[in-house]
Amino acid sequence: MIFATILPNAVARKPRLWLSIIGSIFFFVLLAFLSLGRWLDKEDPPQKAAAIAVLSGRMPSRALEAARLYNLGYAPQVWLSYSVEPGATLEKYSVPYAGEEFYDRLLLLHQGVPDSAIHVLAPPIVNTADEMRTFGQALRKENLHRIILVTSKVHTRRAAVLWQHLSARDGEAIVRGASGEGYDSVFWWRTSGNALDVVREVLGLLNAWAGLPLQPAKS
Repeated sequence: MIFATILPNAVARKPRLWLSIIGSIFFFVLLAFLSLGRWLDKEDPPQKAAAIAVLSGRMPSRALEAARLYNLGYAPQVWLSYSVEPGATLEKYSVPYAGEEFYDRLLLLHQGVPDSAIHVLAPPIVNTADEMRTFGQALRKENLHRIILVTSKVHTRRAAVLWQHLSARDGEAIVRGASGEGYDSVFWWRTSGNALDVVREVLGLLNAWAGLPLQPAKS
């Protein structure tokens, strides 16, 4: 009762102070919201590594970026993951599907990466967490120490968090974002595609920080 009496009186005596506080809170919340796009774009400086690992999705930009890094001499080999989907689902209807790794290989070859330098890793993956485990296991198995992870710019922070959470003990990861995807980190809220990417990444980060309680749906 005392608090309920004092607070309105305080607000009445100092309305400008409270308006200033509320305005400041709103400003910082708005600033944080608008800065999300740039915050998610967390690339590491390029460094030489044992391999360049291409995260699945967003063809052809990631494979093209991997080829560029290879041709610049940052690593002697390129690793690809492969997913059972949508191939497994399409197979039920007798619809052939070559797989994303097939087209990534063709893109790499077209860009001058020799076939002997391209390796498709097992086991099949479902999401980014699976890819981190697969690439980390390969790094440890080959007794290598550093890998370059190529993904989309908006996905770089989550990729780094997942690597630290799942595979940091296997070696160091340099995270690089592919250009040419049309991601606007400054005005991300202006287009539905960028806005959906940002929302998806924020939710994915929350899941990663919570220890990955949410798992992919079973088909």
